[in-house]
Formats: sequence, structure tokens, C-alpha cells
Amino acid sequence: MSQTVLLTGATGFVGRQVLKALLEKSAKVRLVVRDGKQNRFDPGDQIETILVTPDLFSETQCWWEKACRDVDTVIHVAWYAEPGKYLQSEKNLDCLSGTLTLAKACVKMGIRRFVGVGTCFEYDPSPGYLSTQSQLKPTTPYAAAKAAAFLVLSQYFDATGVEFVWCRLFYLYGTGEDERRLVPYLRAKLAAGEIAGLTSGNQIRDFMDVQEAGHMIAEVARSSQKGPVNICSAVPTTVRALAEKIADEYGRRDLLRFGARADNLIDPPCVVGIR
Repeated sequence: MSQTVLLTGATGFVGRQVLKALLEKSAKVRLVVRDGKQNRFDPGDQIETILVTPDLFSETQCWWEKACRDVDTVIHVAWYAEPGKYLQSEKNLDCLSGTLTLAKACVKMGIRRFVGVGTCFEYDPSPGYLSTQSQLKPTTPYAAAKAAAFLVLSQYFDATGVEFVWCRLFYLYGTGEDERRLVPYLRAKLAAGEIAGLTSGNQIRDFMDVQEAGHMIAEVARSSQKGPVNICSAVPTTVRALAEKIADEYGRRDLLRFGARADNLIDPPCVVGIR
């Protein structure tokens, strides 16, 4: 990959793994990061340019046109994603608006390829096993904003000749994960020798290490693939099985308390991707 790639969200949970994968392939990478985060990168990383902004979602089309000059591919990972808040936050509207502004700049500057990042929550989860042909039925502002971005950009980029790919993420875990999420919670409790309170654990999910997801997104960016893509393991795993696997690393299954927390009645019983 000799052409320049512009990457947003490179300091985030997913974005940092996409950046790592791109650098492993010797890609020329230009980053857009929030002010205050520009020093989070290894000086040895071969990053072409780091563009700093107070808020990339409020930048103008003119600002983005300058950022996209001489760029071949845009990988747009950035989005508001604070655990416990992002699903219902009105900030999703800001992210959607800012993404569309970026898209207009991409067209103006002749970007060849645009890779966006969506979510499995865009789908109607009722079938359980979800392909890119599955019906969309978002039920939160977050999922609706992602689905809206996908639908608008699909039409807009098709009409303007930009190659468009939309990577829908499933259930990721791993390096850099927020401590409020399941896997870090389990590890913290088990390492401390404390009881980990869980639901029944019967929910079936598509779990994947974020490093693998980062590599998949980078490979999609390098490919000629277009349209929606499921970034998933395609392996059904219960929450119980995942928790027990982690507990076995500590030899402490006895600390797992399944049923200590009530199951969420609106939580889908099965969400597994089909590649």
C-alpha cells in the first residue's frame, strides 16, 4: 500500500489496532486525532502526519478537504463510544453530521476509497445469525446513526464514484478495552480473588479479539471489496463459556456467580455474524 491512508480514531479501542495493522504493512498513514492525544504514539511509528483538532466532528468541509489532500483511502473509525452512555447519547447525531461533512470533502478531493465502521446493532437481531443481507432494524440512537450513515454514504458514494466499504463490528474484547466492559471486569475481579457477579451467561455472542478486528479492517481497506462487511469471528460462544475460559487462566471458576445479576429481558438471546 503505497498511497496515503487517512485514519480517524487511531487512539481508540479499535482504531489503534487498525493503525498497528496498517503500519505492519508499511502503509503511509495520516492521522486525525483530538487535541491532547497527539503524543500517544510511539516515536518509532512511521506516521506521515498527525493532524490535531479540538473535535473532528465539528470541523468544516474546508478543513477536511485540506486534511484529505493527496489521500487515496480514508478509514473512518472515530465515533463517540463511552461505555454506559454511547447507545442513547445525542452525541451520535454530531458524529453522523461530522461524518457526512467528511464524506463531502472526500468527494471534492477525489478520494478513491472510503472505509466506514458500523455495528452489528444496526441489524434486526431476531434471526440470531446475521449476514450482510439481514434486515436493518436499529433500536438506539447509536445504531440508528450508524445505519443512517451507511444508507446515505452507500447512495452518495455510488453516485460520485468513490469505493465504499462499511465494516460492521460485533462483540470485541482485548487490549485497550475500557475497564467497565465485561472482560476487564472479569479479569479485575479474578486477579483480586473477588466474586464476579454475572447474569445467567446463556446469551450467545460473536466474540473477537480487537487485534484481529483491526487486521480485518486494514485488509478490507487494501482490498477491492465494496459494500457492508461483517467484522466477526462467525463462532457462537455463550457468555458463560467466555467467562469460564478467562477464569481458567486464573484457576478460579469458583469466583464466577452466574445468576447474581438479572438477565436483560430485551437483550437478544443470540447475535452471531456470518461472513
